[in-house]
Amino acid sequence: MDACERDTPVGKRNFAILLLLARLGLRAGEVVALTLADIDWDAGLITVRGKGKRVAQMPVPVEVGAAMADYLRHAHPACASRRVFIRAKTPLTGFASSVAICSLVDRALETASVESAYRGAHLFRHSLATHMLTQGASLPEIGDVLRHRRPDTTVIYAKVDVVSLRSIALPWPGGAQ
Repeated sequence: MDACERDTPVGKRNFAILLLLARLGLRAGEVVALTLADIDWDAGLITVRGKGKRVAQMPVPVEVGAAMADYLRHAHPACASRRVFIRAKTPLTGFASSVAICSLVDRALETASVESAYRGAHLFRHSLATHMLTQGASLPEIGDVLRHRRPDTTVIYAKVDVVSLRSIALPWPGGAQ
């Protein structure tokens, strides 16, 4: 996030998108689909239209709301589209697909010199789940945040910190193997 340029219209937009991915665990397609009507500023809620036509309301963390408000007030281009996030080049419409979000994430990771075997927007969902796990959240709690239908899906996202586990692991009975 620190490497994100925040003083240009594109930088403000990208920062708000990255925060939605990182703090709420939104999927790229969910970010693309956000409309201005999906934000309830008074209640501090955002309506997320997810996979399988599922709709969920999520609380908007202050940091995310501030970044979205900054983008919408100071950088959102005047256009007919009701989408929250608008392309920087004409035609001024919402993004055509989640591929644009994944490309934006890849550029941000490259700019920040983040080395990862995984690329794209889903990296943020995995990172959020792992962070929540290390902070003591249960798998059902993580599944609720990520809006998973089945508990076994959450296990895929919540990667265990193997290095930390080695420091507390008991020796294998019968010696090292």
